[in-house]
Amino acid sequence: MTAVSFEHSRKPHLGEALFKTLLYIAAGIVLVTLGAILIILFLSGQHAFARFGVAFLWTDQWDPVRDLYGAAAPIAGTLASSAIALLIAWPLGFGIAYFLTETCPKFLRTPLGIAVELLAAIPSIVYGMWGFFVLAPVMASSIQPWITEHTTWLPVLPSEDNPLWWWFQGAPVGVGLLTGGVVLAIMILPFIAATTRDVLLTTPQLLKDGGYAMGATRWEVVTGIVIPAVRGSLFGAVFLGLGRALGETMAITFVIGNANRLPDSFYAPVASIASIVANEFPDSDQGSLKLASLFALGFVLFVVSFVVLALARLLLRQGRMAA
Repeated sequence: MTAVSFEHSRKPHLGEALFKTLLYIAAGIVLVTLGAILIILFLSGQHAFARFGVAFLWTDQWDPVRDLYGAAAPIAGTLASSAIALLIAWPLGFGIAYFLTETCPKFLRTPLGIAVELLAAIPSIVYGMWGFFVLAPVMASSIQPWITEHTTWLPVLPSEDNPLWWWFQGAPVGVGLLTGGVVLAIMILPFIAATTRDVLLTTPQLLKDGGYAMGATRWEVVTGIVIPAVRGSLFGAVFLGLGRALGETMAITFVIGNANRLPDSFYAPVASIASIVANEFPDSDQGSLKLASLFALGFVLFVVSFVVLALARLLLRQGRMAA
């Protein structure tokens, strides 16, 4: 009797059927929970969507006195701070991951890897307090004035007529868009570094050895062999970090300035969706248009984060299948 016929003839075991049913129930609970959160946010924010329509997404007013609300400013602050965080954390995360997998001495790989991953275990409020009491004064006294002084010599910023020029100007108050981006970069760094390390470990060693055998330098092996082999998964690691940055609340609330305005400078105080919800929610009356607008902001953030994380999982899965 073949293995296939044996499987078909074997009677189903009660414990196996029960275990399979429990797995389906567990997976269904996750889907039902996500769907319930999405529906509750949408229904709770329906008053705002009905009042402002789709224009809610690109209106930058937030005036509780006149009951005028728009999501453009917090959406722009969320995207801008997350973009700054990615620009800082992506190269650092890839460098850390490559060092741990290729050049780090073997006796240091495990402790350094654990140290990087422990950054993810630090509570976000601790990052926020550190950013407000330590990083923000340093940004105001040293880093922001230095950036303003030295960026005036960049050829792409010759005068005030260039719109980019204003992004490097402003009062060095410490808290603001740039400080928020730096804190977010530190927070998402362990996620990007750990995921990138796992991705780099999937690169076939034969490919790298073949490159070195043909006389390629370490840089040529990285850029010509390693990165092309795992490109999709590397983007997946970045999107995982982006998803973490988009939803951060307490840390960004401490250091972003919480000014509901469109960002026009790296030093300007702005707000993110999460910080607006955290600051405004306690003062919102039940059933008010303001509370509905906050739920609408939460719905927008949920959808954006879900799409980003789903795309990250898709890229990581494609990278593993290709490997």
